[in-house]
Amino acid sequence: MKSLFIYLSLSILVISNTFAQLPDPGFVIDDRTAIVMTDPQHDFLSPEGVTWDVVGNSVTENNTVENLETLFILAKEHGLPVFVSPHYYYKHDHHWQFEGALEKLMHAIHMFDREDQLIVEGFEGSGADWLERYKKYIEQDYVTVASPHKIFGPEQNDLALQLRKQKIDKVILCGMSGNLCVESHMRELIENGFEVAVVGDATASAQVPGFDGNAAAQTNFRMISSHVYSTEELKKTLENMDSKTK
Repeated sequence: MKSLFIYLSLSILVISNTFAQLPDPGFVIDDRTAIVMTDPQHDFLSPEGVTWDVVGNSVTENNTVENLETLFILAKEHGLPVFVSPHYYYKHDHHWQFEGALEKLMHAIHMFDREDQLIVEGFEGSGADWLERYKKYIEQDYVTVASPHKIFGPEQNDLALQLRKQKIDKVILCGMSGNLCVESHMRELIENGFEVAVVGDATASAQVPGFDGNAAAQTNFRMISSHVYSTEELKKTLENMDSKTK
């Protein structure tokens, strides 16, 4: 009886440990895979941007600016299409009658503000503009810029349509900010049948007293996506793929 009890106890312990280990489903890059980047814009990634005081430490620690540039370079070298999902607010968006906490903040600090959909006067170099070092990549023909998302996720823009029209059903996600737009894109794309991986150090998030957006984002990337890459791991994965095809 005693040995049966010991056996059952050990069995329960083994089962508990097995379930406690978070599986890594993995992600296979193929010709139906694209990189999706959210908000590679001044207001998030430049020290002059309106959010730098709260995202700057995370951007610096993750090496986000440099890692995003590396992803643009890798995409060109290895033939991966890139889709950019930007964030713009027009004058009519400031007439919204209710907002969540971060919406209210973004509107108050005039984050991503543009005059109008059809007016580009004042856009160059503004907080809504691309980070300068990314412009030479975004202006390439392998990059598709979707219509703007309005809060955090891609539900209101044409990102999914643009991906489907190019027969993309697997996404490597990166950009700003991790626990808001990137995570919201991850959740929505997965719910819409896309297979999603995230490049964890090609994101960053707000860190304020009592709240660490980066820690929250990294936790949820790991729990929800198929795989979380580092930029270096993704680079090595793509290089190994190319070497096998030569």
